[in-house]
Amino acid sequence: MGASLLAALVAAVLLAAVARRFDVSAPLALVVAGLAGSALPGFHDVHLDPQLVLFVILPPLLWSAGLESSYVALRRNIRPIGFLAVGLPLVTTFIVGIVAFRTVPELTIAAALTLGAIVAPPDAVSATAIGRRLGLPRRTMTLLGGESLLNDATALTAYKVALGFALGGVIGSSSAWRSGLATFALAAVGGVVVGWGLGMVVQFIRTRLDDPLVESAIGLVSPFFIYLVAEQIHGSGVIAVVVAALLLGQRETHAGYATRLQDKAVWKALQLVLESFAFLLIGLQLPKVISELAGIRAATLAVASAAVLATVIGVRIVWVYTAAYLPWLLSRRVRAHEPAPQRGHVFVVAWAGMRGVVSLAAAYAVPATTLAGDPFPGRPQLVFLTFVVVVGTLLLHGLTLPWFIRMLGAHGDEAHADAVATAAAQDKAARAAAERLDELLAEQPADSDVPERAADVLRAWNTRRRNAAWERLGRHDDDIGESPAAAFRRLRLEMLAAERETFIAERDAGRIDDEVLRTVLHGLDLEEATLNRD
Repeated sequence: MGASLLAALVAAVLLAAVARRFDVSAPLALVVAGLAGSALPGFHDVHLDPQLVLFVILPPLLWSAGLESSYVALRRNIRPIGFLAVGLPLVTTFIVGIVAFRTVPELTIAAALTLGAIVAPPDAVSATAIGRRLGLPRRTMTLLGGESLLNDATALTAYKVALGFALGGVIGSSSAWRSGLATFALAAVGGVVVGWGLGMVVQFIRTRLDDPLVESAIGLVSPFFIYLVAEQIHGSGVIAVVVAALLLGQRETHAGYATRLQDKAVWKALQLVLESFAFLLIGLQLPKVISELAGIRAATLAVASAAVLATVIGVRIVWVYTAAYLPWLLSRRVRAHEPAPQRGHVFVVAWAGMRGVVSLAAAYAVPATTLAGDPFPGRPQLVFLTFVVVVGTLLLHGLTLPWFIRMLGAHGDEAHADAVATAAAQDKAARAAAERLDELLAEQPADSDVPERAADVLRAWNTRRRNAAWERLGRHDDDIGESPAAAFRRLRLEMLAAERETFIAERDAGRIDDEVLRTVLHGLDLEEATLNRD
C-alpha cells in the first residue's frame, strides 16, 4: 500500500506537469487519468484514507489559500461569501438529504442528511485554477476563494451532527437538536479562538528568529499543529487554520525578504503536489466504490445518482442567483454600495460547484456499523452517490466552465486600473526614497565625496524604477521602440547571464567552491527576480 501511494504521488506530479505544459485543467486531467488507471497493476489497491485527507492534505491546502487571500477583500465581501460558505452548504445538506431519502430506500433520514452534508462543500481549487488562467474578475475570484476557505467548516460540522443522529441519536428529540447547535457553536468559536491564538504565537516566534530557513520550517508545520489542536477541543480545524493563515498572510510584510521568497516557492510547490495527489486519488477510487455495490439494483442506483447530482447542481444555481439578486433588489443600502450583479459573473459562480476529495474522505469516514452494532444504513449507496457527485461535477463543470467564461465574456477588466494604481504608488514610493537619500547625504561628512558618487547611481536606479511603472501604461514597445527601462532591463539581464556563466566556469575549474557559487548565484537570482518584477 505504501509503495502504491508513493507511485500515485509521483504519477500525479508528472501528470500535473504535462497538463500545465499544454495548458489543460490539471484537476480534470488527473481525475480522468485516475479513472483510466484505476485498473492498472499497482494502482487498483490505492485506497483513500480519510485521515490522510483530513489531517495531511487539507490543512496545508487551506493554509496556502489563506496566505494568498486578502483579508480586506474578504471582509468587503463578507455578505456574499457568508451566503456561499455558510448558507449554501446547510441548504444543500437539507435538500439533498430529502431527495436521497426519497430515492434510496436503504437510507434513513439521518443517513440521507449525512450524505447531503458530505456532498455540500464545493472544492474551489479547480474552479479558481480555471478562473486564474482565463482571467476572471477579482471579485469573482474573491468569492470563490472565500467560499473554499470556509465551506468545508460548515459542511464538516453539519456532517458530524447528522452522522451522530445516524449512528444512534434520536433526530426528533429536542435534546439532540440542542446538542447539534452546541456542536456548531463550539466548532465555530473554538476554531476562531484557536486559530487567532496560535496564529499570534506563530507570528511572535517567526518575527524574533531572523532565520529564514527555520521560519519557513515553522510555517510548514503550523497548519498541521493548529488543525490538530482545534480538532482535539472539538473546534473546527478548518476555521482555525484559515483564521491563522489570514492573520499571518496579512502580516507577512513584517517578515524578511528571504523568508517571503522562500515561503512563496515552498508553498507553491507543496500546493501543486498535494492538489495533484488529491485529484488523482479521486479517480483511483473507482474499483473500491464498485466492489461495495454487490447485490444492489443498477436501476435504483441510476435513478438516485441522477436525482442527487441534479439536486446538487440545481440547488447551487438557484441559491447563487437568489443570493446575488435578492439583496440588491430589496436593500437600498446594498444598491448604494455595490454595483448591480453581472449576469455572466453570477452564472460562473453558480456553475463553479465542483466537488473534491474532502467529500470522498468524509464518505469513507462513515463507520460500517452504528452504535448498536447494526450495519450503517445504506453505506455502500452513500459512498457511491458521493463518488458520482464528485466525478460528475468535476467532469461536467470542468469541461464546460472555460467555455461558459469565454462565451459570457466574464473576464476581469482590472488590469489597466491596477497598472495606474501601481504606477502612482511607485511614483510616491520613489519620491519618499529620494527624500530619504537626501536626508542621509546631509548627515555625511562634508569632505567625503564617496556618498555623493554612490548617490548618483542610486538616483539613476530610483528614477528608472519610477519611470518604468508609467512606461508600462503607454503603447507597446513595438509601436514606440524600446523604452529606457526596457533597454536597462535587457542589458542588465545579459550582464547577469554573463556573470552567472563566469561564476559557474570558475567553479568547474576548481577555483571557487560550490558553497561560494551558491552564495553568489543567490545574489544574482535576487537581482534578476527584481528586474523581472519590474
